[in-house]
Amino acid sequence: MNDSEILETVQSQYASVARSGLSNDSAAVRSVAQAFGYSEADLASLPATANMGLSCGNPVALAGLREGEVVVDLGSGGGLDVFLAAQRVGPTGKAIGIDMTPEMIERARAGAFKVGATNVEFHLAPIDQLPLADGSVDCVLSNCVINLVPDKLRAFREIFRVLKPGGRIAISDIALKQPLPAEVLADVQAYVGCISGALEIDVYERLLREAGFVAVVVQETGSDLNAYAQAGPGGPCASSGCCTPAEESESVVHEGLTQILTQWDVNAYAASVRVHALKPELLAG
Repeated sequence: MNDSEILETVQSQYASVARSGLSNDSAAVRSVAQAFGYSEADLASLPATANMGLSCGNPVALAGLREGEVVVDLGSGGGLDVFLAAQRVGPTGKAIGIDMTPEMIERARAGAFKVGATNVEFHLAPIDQLPLADGSVDCVLSNCVINLVPDKLRAFREIFRVLKPGGRIAISDIALKQPLPAEVLADVQAYVGCISGALEIDVYERLLREAGFVAVVVQETGSDLNAYAQAGPGGPCASSGCCTPAEESESVVHEGLTQILTQWDVNAYAASVRVHALKPELLAG
């Protein structure tokens, strides 16, 4: 598939997740988030629709957010990390979500209305074409989304553009420890499921530096990627009745991931990583 076909497939399948009943009300969905670093207190503070079991880390916990900062979450989905970031930056700060899927934006905005969040906003846009001014953001977050972007260098350059001098990124993502088998690379569900579009760790670091970032760190977290199967049709969601059959059938992303995880030892090839980097400060002229 070409890049436009990939993006169309990704958008279509994540739209189906947004329309599904997957939410924080499901013990299986909560278990995925907890496996990747979210606490019970984090999850209890959110609108239930913000969490759909799509995380691969907790970038807000890594970001060192401060009162009054402007923070942007790329691929914000239902708003999980936007709402958590909004709590950290407070009423004088702002948390902005960017997502290319209208259904995700609709879900996130409904969640913001439900909880009365006044320092959040959500914009429909691809993350390599951000509707933000140059040098306007203190921190950029992303959670298991960069791997879905066909042109990752373009995305990194766009992140660099919107960051203030001295601004930072705190990203949770999937990266590769070794090349994937050809069968996985050719599987569209492996791409949508955040596996086959992932960069190898050294390439991830190189592209960030090429985009202009310094102090680049891409570090494995040690999390078990099999946690994703918990929200799939074969996980406890199915056996405990915590999701309805309609919810399961609409979670195409989770179904695809479960199939991949049963066929391959994904942990041998891929890893959840935390990514940190800085935009250099302006030099005195």
